[in-house]
Amino acid sequence: MHRYRSHTCGALRESNIGETIRLSGWVHRVRDHGGVLFIDLRDHYGLTQCVVDPDSPAFSLAEKLRSEFVVKMDGKVRRRPDGTDNDDLPTGKVEVYVSEIEVLGPAGDLPLPVFGDQEYPEDIRLKYRFLDLRREKLHQNIMTRVEIIKSMRRRMEGQGFFEFNTPILTASSPEGARDFLVPSRIHPGKFYALPQAPQQYKQLLMMSGFDRYFQIAPCFRDEDPRADRLPGEFYQLDVEMSFVTQEDVFAAMEPVITGVFEEFAKGKPVTKNWRRIPFAEALRKYGSDKPDLRNPIEMQDVSEHFRGSGFKVFARMLEDPKNQVWAIPAPGGGSRAFCDRMNSWAQGEGQPGLGYIMWREGGEGAGPLANNIGPERTAAIRAQIGTKEGDAAFFVAGDPDKFWKFSGLARNKVGEELNLTDKERFELAWIVDFPMYEYNEDDKKVDFSHNPFSMPQGGLDALKSQDPLTIKAFQYDITCNGYEIASGGIRNHVPEAMVKAFEIAGYGEQEVVDRFGGMYRAFQYGAPPHGGMAAGVDRIVMLLCGTTNLREISLFPMNQQAMDLLMGAPSEATTKQLRELHVRVNLPQK
Repeated sequence: MHRYRSHTCGALRESNIGETIRLSGWVHRVRDHGGVLFIDLRDHYGLTQCVVDPDSPAFSLAEKLRSEFVVKMDGKVRRRPDGTDNDDLPTGKVEVYVSEIEVLGPAGDLPLPVFGDQEYPEDIRLKYRFLDLRREKLHQNIMTRVEIIKSMRRRMEGQGFFEFNTPILTASSPEGARDFLVPSRIHPGKFYALPQAPQQYKQLLMMSGFDRYFQIAPCFRDEDPRADRLPGEFYQLDVEMSFVTQEDVFAAMEPVITGVFEEFAKGKPVTKNWRRIPFAEALRKYGSDKPDLRNPIEMQDVSEHFRGSGFKVFARMLEDPKNQVWAIPAPGGGSRAFCDRMNSWAQGEGQPGLGYIMWREGGEGAGPLANNIGPERTAAIRAQIGTKEGDAAFFVAGDPDKFWKFSGLARNKVGEELNLTDKERFELAWIVDFPMYEYNEDDKKVDFSHNPFSMPQGGLDALKSQDPLTIKAFQYDITCNGYEIASGGIRNHVPEAMVKAFEIAGYGEQEVVDRFGGMYRAFQYGAPPHGGMAAGVDRIVMLLCGTTNLREISLFPMNQQAMDLLMGAPSEATTKQLRELHVRVNLPQK
């Protein structure tokens, strides 16, 4: 028999009854039933109930076992007594009568419990992550992640893509976040950067004639942590294709993403026919460029009904042509208590309040706004937005560029509070027609609004003749349930157009050549039209595991201060290391 095990702890079935077997694993828990010890033994594959009674030669040692001891047990498989089957376990019809126990690794007092999934302080969980990962839910999440990545690879290969690995040490690039810099020992005073994304390399692969690339790519960004992005590093399904239009990218990737969601959705419905929502429409209807389409509420512009009305606050705002009034319908929300609660919530978000109209029995509008604008205007609003008796609507006014994010939060809040948002499905969609540029108020200049390497709609002609802030790009996102899970675009492969695009954002031609010399040179020697995208592996896994925190689906994450409490990173470098790298530390004064 094998030194440690003949079977795993998830393998035994009724067909093994009568066999002498050997298991090794962790003591999950010990139960004493009238002097008979029941030990649940756990390994990666499952859990088996082991029984030790006073007649067993192993009993004296079994009495000393505690949670998370690693042990080897020899014994005979037998049928569980009638009425004691556990249908929740694959091994639930059998148990092992133990004849011999060997302790392979004793365990001290546990800093956090492994049995059960109760909440525990995050700093303890991360410091003792190896224990945390033994917990059933987290262990399952990690294995789900493994299977999702396998599914992605299988589906990408089925679509004719090839997996390539791109460099980790590269040059700094303006991808929209800070780079992690790595000092060069061989070239004093110079630095490598960890890639924020393999963007330039995957485009260079298309220049090199490889046609269809993908990679489960590690990416590094020196950003502040947040719940839906891990500090430091994350993984993405990175994709690039040659000789394609935007439609070709959509046709290739929809089946992959839909298929992955369907495979791991546990029976929840997944979007079959993806909607394509222009960026401007997404902001207008949902107050978000990553709308949660499980929420049926769509906002509408109702400015005309308030222009020149008795509600002077809105009427005066609307004298400025850029200002608008948007309505957020609230089906079933027509109670004073709910409307007052929403108004208080808005004030908590830093707003002066949230105006509302309620529709009473007979269709009559009620509330301060209704009283001010009168029954005709109230009825016209109701006719436009389709509210009924017992419904309400909330109103946001001002410059839409400044209030659209708040209106989106209000839409989400109404959907949550009134149980309108269907939590039992996955709604996937493309957001398209992103603006190529945006105006940076801080620096008083035009900036790229998305990916600087994207092709503007209209090409070089648009860059030369249009107001930059009106140019749309062949850029697109995939959204799911209020999260952006992928982003991509058709690339700008024309050297003159690339230089012009960067020039508009304040980069000179020489700076483009200096910073993106590899791509710029490649474009001079026969560049195919190409495009692609990158899907966030971590966010997809998070959604499919039904959690809202990426630390619940990652092996060894950092905490909110970007510290690895398990390994003690970041740590100070030794004087010798700094000297070799020709680096001095200049700490900020306290």
